[in-house]
Amino acid sequence: MTEEQYDGTPVAALRRIAFLLERGRADSYKVKAYRGAAGAILALPPDEVAARAGAGTLTELPGVGASTARVIAQAARGEVPDKLAEVEDQYGAPLTADGAGTELRAALRGDLHSHSDWSDGGSPIEEMAMTAIELGHEYLVLTDHSPRLKVARGLSAERLTRQLDVVAAVNEHLDGAGFRLLRGIEVDILDDGRLDQTDQMLGRLDVRVASVHSKLQMDAEQMTRRMIAAVRNPFTNVLGHCTGRLVTGARGTRGQSRFDARAVFEACAEEGVAVEINSRPERRDPPTRLLELARDVGCVFSIDSDAHAPGQLDYPLLGCERAEAAGIEADRIVNTWPVERLLDWARP
Repeated sequence: MTEEQYDGTPVAALRRIAFLLERGRADSYKVKAYRGAAGAILALPPDEVAARAGAGTLTELPGVGASTARVIAQAARGEVPDKLAEVEDQYGAPLTADGAGTELRAALRGDLHSHSDWSDGGSPIEEMAMTAIELGHEYLVLTDHSPRLKVARGLSAERLTRQLDVVAAVNEHLDGAGFRLLRGIEVDILDDGRLDQTDQMLGRLDVRVASVHSKLQMDAEQMTRRMIAAVRNPFTNVLGHCTGRLVTGARGTRGQSRFDARAVFEACAEEGVAVEINSRPERRDPPTRLLELARDVGCVFSIDSDAHAPGQLDYPLLGCERAEAAGIEADRIVNTWPVERLLDWARP
């Protein structure tokens, strides 16, 4: 949701606050109250909302607390809510300086890496899709985690099957909006390079991001074999956050995995697997030296948000800034492609 899309209504104020808190990587529990309150008043007539605001009875609605009631009341009176002004000041500034990355960002048609509350994301699938539309996406790939990542509530084959039905229902509801929610997964690369999901399930998906999440500090030679095996799997489309590093953030920092980057990127180039430019501020993965190596080797790329909340779908601008600085042409970035070209490329 852009600032211009804040229309002064209580629902828009609540959603804008949530969006900005998510963009600033605030704790999810701080955000849920605002999205929950927006849902609580969404179906109510504006006159009823205004009447409740005047009578002080907003908190009688399930999901509306004292702080969210204050936002609703102020917006209903035509005021800019204090909380909205506060988070605009804190998190509303442009993500990059002097317009860096904006030209390439305008060329992006979608995002190939996002999470919902089916795994370790903070919001329902529908909210992720609606925010992607508001940001101008033509498509969004839903890539919740695979079974092995239990800490992230990874999806078993059975849960993923149920999720595919939800994706179909969302697309049916959004028919005519010029947007498609694509079926995907962030599949764990197991220790021996196999992918953490059955071939049958992987074959039902549109796009597959393969990432290492465990034993990140294994021996360099073993890690190289592991990653190349995953890249050469015909179902792999994107190599996610390849070094696994963390450079800032609440989780602390973490050094990058050691592997023969040239060998891995050469395999990516040979197999047509995109190297992800992960746009999360705490990742900035791959590091600049490896990003330039992948460029020189001839890889294609995917600039992704790795969003775990709707507000984080704004992150690809950060990846675009890095890609522009590295001189990577737009046509080498697969999510600048129209959806049918993307799907043809991703098909095993």
